[in-house]
Amino acid sequence: MRHARGRIVRRVARLAAVGGLLLGGTMVTRAMASEPPDASAAPRTLARTASATGADLVSRLGTDRTAGHWIGADGRPVVAVTDAGAAEAVRRAGATAQRVRHSMSELRSAASTLRGAPRVSGTAWAVDYRSNEVVVRGDRTVSRADWSRLAGVAEGVGAFVRMERTEGAFTTRLNGAEPILSTAGRCSAGFNVTDGTSDFILTAGHCGPTGSVWFGPGRGDRQVGRTVAGSFPGDDFSLVEYANGEAGDGADVVAVGDGKGVRITGAGAAAVGQRVFRSGSTSGLRQGRVTALDATVNYPEGTVTGLIETDVCAEPGDSGGPMFSEGIALGVTSGGSGDCDEGGTTFFQPLPEAMDSLGVRLIGSGGQGADAGPSATSPPGAAAPGASAPARGVEGETLLARLADRRNVGPGLLIIAGSLVALVATRWIRTERDRKTYRRHYSATWG
Repeated sequence: MRHARGRIVRRVARLAAVGGLLLGGTMVTRAMASEPPDASAAPRTLARTASATGADLVSRLGTDRTAGHWIGADGRPVVAVTDAGAAEAVRRAGATAQRVRHSMSELRSAASTLRGAPRVSGTAWAVDYRSNEVVVRGDRTVSRADWSRLAGVAEGVGAFVRMERTEGAFTTRLNGAEPILSTAGRCSAGFNVTDGTSDFILTAGHCGPTGSVWFGPGRGDRQVGRTVAGSFPGDDFSLVEYANGEAGDGADVVAVGDGKGVRITGAGAAAVGQRVFRSGSTSGLRQGRVTALDATVNYPEGTVTGLIETDVCAEPGDSGGPMFSEGIALGVTSGGSGDCDEGGTTFFQPLPEAMDSLGVRLIGSGGQGADAGPSATSPPGAAAPGASAPARGVEGETLLARLADRRNVGPGLLIIAGSLVALVATRWIRTERDRKTYRRHYSATWG
């Protein structure tokens, strides 16, 4: 009887160990397969803290003694300064000071001179804080004569204006995270916003003029809403009012592909050097860094100013898609050059400016500038334009979604290790028992 109980215990232990191996293996493989591109490489609040410190120093010292701020490779704020006194003030505040020749006042004056020159389609410029220059770019559509005339204007400004040719062409990325369709083309739903009475989609202004009717993907028989306000060129944002007046549950989630989404907890301003993510229906979830602010782009359709410049790639079909970082909404995709095979430059309409102009706030976030906690994931279908399915938050996730959480890699490896130890232990116990049984049998027969 005692031997029978021992066999049952060992068998149950072996089965539990095998089950642990399977569970741990599933947790590890699912988590690794579903992990977004290194989304946790930097501390979640580091970028916002560094940006706030840099912005405060620039505001206190003024544009004649500073020339912008950015986030360094170590995550600390860096402030460009023009004199030793300003450098000492920056260091006392715990930031890094970088001495430069030209102040922000000079750089802005140069950009203003460029804006006053004859417009050349296919060109763009922005202030590069790190090199202390105004960088002017021209795409392949700019003729030699036009480029030569613009170079003459730049030369008259000063040596701190740098001219660069770029591959491809600067175009709006018409055709997003969740697609919306109209006779004007195909665009992305950016972020869900509200004025307190009705709910809207905030997307790119070049997607379509006021009055454009938008439909969901598929057969085009599900009306999403109608464009009721917008600005393009000049700015690049528009407002699509939901047909039924409501965005539905899960309106604070943006799609990132593969059945996942990111919960948006607030809106904020981008910082140079900040790591950002962009989502679009053509190229999916992509990442990069902010390279410049207050950029000007001369699209064929017109000039747009005040844009965020990034090295994130985008392709036609990604227009209006959301750009965010650490759960904070930053902007919607405007346009750019290049593609996601070769890389390129993409510009974004800053979200706070658009919301202020339109008189709206993010749904479920407490409004612009709300404190943001860690972003959470939930199915993106709930955030789709016109979606009727309720959003499921972390508590409502399926077992498979929980296993796919990238935080489960460590626990999964521990379960695998424990299961292997249990299997080895049960095997050793059985071997020892068989050996003792054989010794007793051998001793008895020998005697």
